[in-house]
Amino acid sequence: MSFDSICFLSCFLPVCLAAYWLIPGDRGKNVLLLILGLVFYAFGSLSGVAILLVFSLVNFALGVLVQRHPSSRVLLALAISGNLGFLFLYKYLNFLLQQVLGLPGVSLAAPLGISFYVFKSISYLVDVRREPDSGARRFPDFLLYLSFFPQVVSGPIARYGDFAPQLHGRQWSLDAVADGGRRFLVGLAKKVLLSSAAAGVADSVFALEASALDARLGWLGALAYCLQIYFDFSGYSDMAIGLSGMLGFSAPENFNYPYLAASLGDFWRRWHISLSSWFRDYVYIPLGGNRRGKWRTAANKAVVFLLCGLWHGSGWTFLIWGAWHALFSAMESLGVIRPKAMAKSLPGKILAHVYTLAVVCVGFVMFRAASVGEGMRILSAMFTGFSFSAAGTIALHEMLSGQTVFLLVVGVIACLPVKKLGMRAKFARPLSYGVCLVLYVLCIAALASGNFSPFIYAQF
Repeated sequence: MSFDSICFLSCFLPVCLAAYWLIPGDRGKNVLLLILGLVFYAFGSLSGVAILLVFSLVNFALGVLVQRHPSSRVLLALAISGNLGFLFLYKYLNFLLQQVLGLPGVSLAAPLGISFYVFKSISYLVDVRREPDSGARRFPDFLLYLSFFPQVVSGPIARYGDFAPQLHGRQWSLDAVADGGRRFLVGLAKKVLLSSAAAGVADSVFALEASALDARLGWLGALAYCLQIYFDFSGYSDMAIGLSGMLGFSAPENFNYPYLAASLGDFWRRWHISLSSWFRDYVYIPLGGNRRGKWRTAANKAVVFLLCGLWHGSGWTFLIWGAWHALFSAMESLGVIRPKAMAKSLPGKILAHVYTLAVVCVGFVMFRAASVGEGMRILSAMFTGFSFSAAGTIALHEMLSGQTVFLLVVGVIACLPVKKLGMRAKFARPLSYGVCLVLYVLCIAALASGNFSPFIYAQF
């Protein structure tokens, strides 16, 4: 079950909200949320429920040990190693055996959302060591933290220290529910309408034979995928934040108009913010951050981006994507590329934005590709495919219907902070609810037609 499924929208969510509002007291509501989280997770991965329960119990016990022995670095290192070993077993063992060592692999399907709840557990253990009194006192509280259904599959990666105070004494009102519902519907529209339209174009381009590809199609596919992945994941994040708000919880923001970034560092402060801040706090700063000179800073950032690539998946494409970002991040740190210096004039600002978007766009080609060969085929077309064929022209016209072009244009506009300008208008709030109602009807119609794709980040 997914947030953009008819089952969730017509059955699970209404029943969940009705029961949640009828049950008095935070304790009863928390019990309901715990049950709902496990039921929601079971729809996506029935076998993974047992794994999630055992994993949660083990990490709760490890947290208790870390609380009792906060000075033991060995204990914390073993606890973190155990979590990383669990993640490696499910996500990377097959890749290591088959692709690296050339040996037969093993059949292990990674549990749904494993990368997210492993990172949440690691952050919990580190934070408990830093502040022993901040740990969970009851296993159900910790289990709810990991299985909270708005966030269990694809985040955002919330910290227990931010989540725990909301378990008791939280406040919610009809206005908060309405705002949460509006945020949810905006996210639903991003996913079902905008991301799906971009996905149709990107999928078509990546499926083309090399003989039909040219620079026009290559760049169209790359830019379409940039729109697809942004609206896919920011849409999910909006839905998760909106659902949390309807339940009286706050969730961390995950995106801040990333395609407006004027440097790669700026991009990662705006893109998947909860993951970027996790790597900053638990990897980059412990490695020394930027406190030991520019060469060490560049090396630390390179390590972070290589690990970020591995976090996303076990294929060579993800490792290359991480290395690509590591390279440009290191060059920015060393002053080889100076986006801030560029931005001192208007042409320089434009150049800095173009540079950043180009680096991100080229990187996403390899991120999207099913193999290194497929990624190189698209990249080759983007930079060398200036001989336009009739087959390429026909493919271009078939992909770009009037409706698709309209949705792509809307998508480009939606990457800009137009919402902030619109909400300043006098009648913006009531009007926004009417717009969301229209979006909901359009989304239901699109879902009924079956013309949508699964969430990209659900695989991680």
